[in-house]
Amino acid sequence: MILLLALGLEWLIGDPSNRWHPVAWFGRWASWCESFLYGKNRRAGVIAWCFVVGIAFGTLGLGHAVFGWIFDVLLVWLSIGWKSLFEHVKMVLGAKTVKEAREALALIVSRDVTNMKREDIRRSALESLAENASDAVLAPLFWFVLLGPLGAALYRMVNTLDAMWGYRDHRYQHFGWCAAKVDDVVNYLPARITARLFLWVGESTDWQQVKSQAETHASPNAGWPEVALAYAADVKLGGSVLRDGNVDERPYYGAEDARDVDEIAANEALHTVHSSLILAVVIALGVNLVF
Repeated sequence: MILLLALGLEWLIGDPSNRWHPVAWFGRWASWCESFLYGKNRRAGVIAWCFVVGIAFGTLGLGHAVFGWIFDVLLVWLSIGWKSLFEHVKMVLGAKTVKEAREALALIVSRDVTNMKREDIRRSALESLAENASDAVLAPLFWFVLLGPLGAALYRMVNTLDAMWGYRDHRYQHFGWCAAKVDDVVNYLPARITARLFLWVGESTDWQQVKSQAETHASPNAGWPEVALAYAADVKLGGSVLRDGNVDERPYYGAEDARDVDEIAANEALHTVHSSLILAVVIALGVNLVF
């Protein structure tokens, strides 16, 4: 019942505006703590991570104890980013001009979009969709099934801190190590489950090829859903991208004869991801009923 109500709110309302979203409150809390806990070493990062998450999780635990199932529904709803994810990707794919598509894409990726062509834009949007289908939908569902509403909320905190601190630049290389590693751990199974779902729903079940290509990705988890979507939707993803003035050399993902990402292929990939997430919800509900 909690999951159904939470998904109903997600379908009807989606995410609150950034300013009022509890994840934004958590981000401001983390930034404030960083201002006095920051240090250029791993120990400082571990202490900061434990302090930020510990206080926030304790507060949510109190709300869970006091307000019960109503609070739990809100926790699960605000831990899932399904509607906003698809809205952003559809804005990219449905843009009338290349300029509009670039502007929409810049809202969801950290790549330099200035000189991207239409196919590069579509490819980047689908890669973001695949990765965030795992991070923003499947992973919260997974941790909800495993640990309940507080598990879903804890996952969202972990993922948010990785987005804030999990960089390899001068400031966060050591301080953000803990945030990045914990996020890698909690996303390990969800990323691979997402990949499996894409293949079940899509056109391919070639797990060994997905595994082989995913292991070439810089991220230990993000490559799995990206490569799986390339195979499941029979499209060519990956390829080199420009970030902060530097070229990130990456191989192409998918079958050797995979389609280029034209409008039809992009929308078919979008449908594959949406159907896979519906299947994930059905499985999650089934597991909850049994256990």
